[in-house]
Amino acid sequence: MLKIDQAKLPELLSAWARGARVFVPQEREGTSVFSPWDGEGKLTLGQGNTLEPPKDLFFPRTETMYRYQVNGPAATLETLPPLEEKRVLVGIRSCDARSLLIMDDVFLTRGYVDEFYRQRRENTRIVALACNEAQPYCFCTAFGIDPGRAEGADVQMWPGEGGYLLETITDAGKELLTQAGDLLEEAGDVQPPAAAAPGLQVDASGVTEKLQRMFEHPYWTAVSRKCLGCGACTYLCPTCHCFDIQGENQGNSGYKFRCWDSCMFSEYTRMAGGHNPRPSKKERLRNRFLHKLQYFPERYGKFACVGCGRCLDRCPVNVDITRVIREVKEVTL
Repeated sequence: MLKIDQAKLPELLSAWARGARVFVPQEREGTSVFSPWDGEGKLTLGQGNTLEPPKDLFFPRTETMYRYQVNGPAATLETLPPLEEKRVLVGIRSCDARSLLIMDDVFLTRGYVDEFYRQRRENTRIVALACNEAQPYCFCTAFGIDPGRAEGADVQMWPGEGGYLLETITDAGKELLTQAGDLLEEAGDVQPPAAAAPGLQVDASGVTEKLQRMFEHPYWTAVSRKCLGCGACTYLCPTCHCFDIQGENQGNSGYKFRCWDSCMFSEYTRMAGGHNPRPSKKERLRNRFLHKLQYFPERYGKFACVGCGRCLDRCPVNVDITRVIREVKEVTL
């Protein structure tokens, strides 16, 4: 176990930034977001979770997939060069670290490998930060997540008196701490502080099996009445991964790009002939909750929710997934 003084943290980030692009929570326009470290930003490390998850660092909001050129009957396709940029993601919480493992299931398993996502994941080192204070809307422990130790991290950090404790988890993490040089010192026999337990508790056991019998239940009409269909929940969710593919033509050339989409939007399932199998908010909201709590567990053996609480915090009409879980378990069939 090693430790670093609070005052030396910017130096540590700058040391890592000499060989990689470092992303760390910083204040931007009055809120905390993951931003590239340039040595001058205002760190918000340890001040709660970021407004947005670091999802777009691996699955960007918009990204070009390939370009093409047409010359008469001939066409050429230009694929993009490999994404070789080395990156270090510092300050990710246990909930968001679990979300990356969920995204791995989607983009790297079951016979499908998304090269854009794979390259970003393989080129990024993860430095996780334990939670010393839970937010009112956090409920990560409902899904077996330890707020004091993140899954899949290369280095685990804990806030301590006057600084941080650090522990290497992987060989890549050991290399990171070696780069720190004399900025770090031995912590002795000190034990990491206990993580903060979320105050919001919900028991998700059995909810998947219950939902398997509730597809046509009138509950979905009732719960969808106040939904605005704004899609904020999906854009702030660290595990939502729906996207659309569009193209832009520019004379004889053009490119294809993909961008985030949302199952909460009416156009999402609208077909070319105009038919829409999810014509109302009821079907769309039902799909969102069934995907998180039934479909994903059936396919991958885990819930597609990590209890970060961003959707609870930002939903303008308080559509609450923890309330849905409780109410579903109480529904009489």
